[in-house]
Amino acid sequence: MKNRVTGIGGLFFKTKDPKATMAWYKKHLGFNTNDYGCTFLWKDKDGKECATQWSPFPEDTKYFEPSKKDIMVNYRVENLEELLKTLKAEGVTVIGDMETYDYGKFGWILDNDGNKIELWEP
Repeated sequence: MKNRVTGIGGLFFKTKDPKATMAWYKKHLGFNTNDYGCTFLWKDKDGKECATQWSPFPEDTKYFEPSKKDIMVNYRVENLEELLKTLKAEGVTVIGDMETYDYGKFGWILDNDGNKIELWEP
């Protein structure tokens, strides 16, 4: 596979009070927050519209499992189906099944430190 990760799709982290955290970032850093956090819009080198999501999660979220860490990174990828097959063949732990939505395909893996990583093909 030529391209695997093409950028950062999102940064997700646990916090005691997601609403207070979003309000703080909105007030002090100007984040344009909504119920999910903040979406940063940008264009890639070819001028294609792209987005990076910033989202605080409640500290009791199960979304990061099986990782015990308080942060999860979402990476933008090309050809997620092929990449997941390649990673599995390389011995990488693939979590669950790929999920498809109108805004992209998602898959999950664990890195060598047990961090859950979300892979997203927009």
